[in-house]
Amino acid sequence: MNGPRPSLINYSQDLTLIGTGRSAYVFKIKEKALALKVYFPHKEKIAVEEATIYRKLQHIEYYPTLYDSGKNYIVIDYIEGHTLFQCLERGIFVPEKRFQEISEALEMAKEVGLNPADIHLKNIILTSSQEVKVIDVARFMQQEKDNQWKDLERAYHQVYSKFYFPKKIPTFILNFISFIYKKRFLPKPIRVLLDPTE
Repeated sequence: MNGPRPSLINYSQDLTLIGTGRSAYVFKIKEKALALKVYFPHKEKIAVEEATIYRKLQHIEYYPTLYDSGKNYIVIDYIEGHTLFQCLERGIFVPEKRFQEISEALEMAKEVGLNPADIHLKNIILTSSQEVKVIDVARFMQQEKDNQWKDLERAYHQVYSKFYFPKKIPTFILNFISFIYKKRFLPKPIRVLLDPTE
């Protein structure tokens, strides 16, 4: 069921709004290293699905821990760091080892019967201690094949890792590239590398 994004009128002073996505508002719980994800009324099914997925991933260090869930919310680790998209914005170099760890994280998800999908630059965080964390796993149970991560790996090796490719790109350029990416006007490796899809 689809519907408009509901307006956020008010929320507890114990929370800080840190993100808004296609299906939920995300808050940091003050004084705690926890994040609360509250799903829109017409997206509550996703809350149940994402909680189920996180439970399957609990033993894998590359994913947040799930602490609580309900019909319209989940509580997971708050991850301090930068998304790969933010790394591009700020010129933070992402070494090849981190990409290998992301691949390992996705393979481990497959080993527990999941099908990692919707893997893009805003769903992967490089923490302040240089650890990899994969978030927003709601689509890991879809049946369709998703080659986006393979394309992203290809983009890393064919484009990003080259010495001449800029490691810092202004946000407005990234957003413009996102627009033409969605229109399929760019070569696929570059489209996937620079796509900041929510």
